[in-house]
Amino acid sequence: MSKTPISVAHGDGIGPEIMDATLQIILEAGAEIEIEKVAVGEQVYLSGNTAGIEADAWESIRRTKVFLKAPITTPQGGGYKSLNVTVRNALGLYANVRPCVAYHPFVDTKHPGMDIVIVRENEEDLYTGIEHRQTEQMVQSLKLISRPGSEKIIRYAFEYAQLYNRKKVTCFIKDNIMKMTDGLFHKVFDEVAKEYPDIENESWIVDIGAAKMADTPEAFDVIVLPNLYGDILSDVAAQIAGSVGLAGSCNIGQHAAMFEAIHGSAPRRAGQNMANPSGLLLGAVMMLVHIGQSKVAERVHNAWLRTIEDGIHTYDIYTEGVSKEKVGTKEFAQAVVARLGQKPQTLKTVTYKASDEGGVASHEMHLIESVRAIKVLVGVDVFLDWTGTSANELAEKLTNITVKGLELKIITNRGVKVWPEGMAETFNTDHWRCRFQTSNGHKVTHADLVELLGKFAEAGLDFVEIESLYNFDGVQGYTQSYGQ
Repeated sequence: MSKTPISVAHGDGIGPEIMDATLQIILEAGAEIEIEKVAVGEQVYLSGNTAGIEADAWESIRRTKVFLKAPITTPQGGGYKSLNVTVRNALGLYANVRPCVAYHPFVDTKHPGMDIVIVRENEEDLYTGIEHRQTEQMVQSLKLISRPGSEKIIRYAFEYAQLYNRKKVTCFIKDNIMKMTDGLFHKVFDEVAKEYPDIENESWIVDIGAAKMADTPEAFDVIVLPNLYGDILSDVAAQIAGSVGLAGSCNIGQHAAMFEAIHGSAPRRAGQNMANPSGLLLGAVMMLVHIGQSKVAERVHNAWLRTIEDGIHTYDIYTEGVSKEKVGTKEFAQAVVARLGQKPQTLKTVTYKASDEGGVASHEMHLIESVRAIKVLVGVDVFLDWTGTSANELAEKLTNITVKGLELKIITNRGVKVWPEGMAETFNTDHWRCRFQTSNGHKVTHADLVELLGKFAEAGLDFVEIESLYNFDGVQGYTQSYGQ
């Protein structure tokens, strides 16, 4: 077997220790890999590179298309961008996959039967990082959800369930509040689910779904969800399964993949031979399956399970009366190596098939073709930085601004209607939304919006943002306000 090149970052804090342990185990198990070391993380940040990754590292990762990364430290203070988000977005790693499995009775958990997989959308949602300070009192973060982005991750979840014989896919959303963004994700889920009649599907509002997962995780199998919910709940799921330190993850795209532990760099534990390498090791197991070395992955995974069974535990999962020996990072790695070729006796033996190689990413993703809707401009929301005393005072100023076919319909503050017929009890900030909409069937043009903004400027009103209001095939493409 020819060796597969992989890009490897040893990371910061405990990263170098757990990476050395991981590489020792998989090489002893027979992994045919050619390691290209790349520098990312704290030292790169501190050299003045705010992305935390240099051009030569990018070159290696784009060439090998496989990136095994230990945790890194992002320096405190503003200006430093998340390396994980940068890599995921730049390389189109749209799917984050995190198996969360209980290892009862060898690792303490309240949920002995837990075995779920979190499939998290990786590129969109609030994680685009598009934020603005608009007034003295108000900042905003844009939540972006697209149809193709939603379909890719949802289709991935169903393909994953099909490939690994999972029985159900559950969608978590909050579309009772975010009716358009989460509403789109939910709608696409329902559309895609129809193509997989042999896989059960269901949807939960994320708050009660999260409560159900924390209480009764055995009710779920594969859970697919947007980026922010996925980030939070994948950590929750890993912790209630036993420990965040035991969870590995992969970030998958059509052109590349990144494999890692889900925990941080824990600088306080660095250099003490204490850290548990299991999360990174299980990420490396996923990598071995991905690059077509499934039998090596199987050897490593089963040896690791046998080590856990035998009570050889690092400090983070050591429990008196259950664990047999508390060991350091190096000793744990040696224990796994000593058990290569063995299988667990109580925990379920892991088997990887040749068809698993490459995983879902090896399958061509055919997205649903959509016909572009007829888009009609019907108005505009103008957001103001204004420090007056009341909405009625602002409305008086706005009634002097007239543009043919556009009429002031409502003023809101933090999404709540404050004019007309606002309530005195409503708390206001210096950030106001003024909605102008078409009247008398007038066809609104962009020139009308430009004229409107010009009159705002003439009136000395500071507009900080505008959002055009559209109908798509006659369906309203914007939400009503609270109280409207």
